Amino acid sequence: MAFTHILQLTGRDLGFRFPETLLRAIGLHENDHIEISCQDDTITIRKAPFSHRSLEERLTTFYGKPIDKIEPVSQREEDWGSAKGDEV
Repeated sequence: MAFTHILQLTGRDLGFRFPETLLRAIGLHENDHIEISCQDDTITIRKAPFSHRSLEERLTTFYGKPIDKIEPVSQREEDWGSAKGDEV
């Protein structure tokens, strides 16, 4: 069993620190995603399941629309005029 304190973070957010030995015991590491749930007076923290997202899922999330509605990016060369200095 471990004890800690509730801390003021930023604004109205509160937080607490996990002892390293506790995290090591359950296999959590820095930057792991966790799932937090509560029921009555009990908070449960679990390592979030890893879910691989396909490129289509990532693009849909990024653009906010279905993949078939995303227009291709122009690949044509742009003419910026003649060189004005020592450009290559």
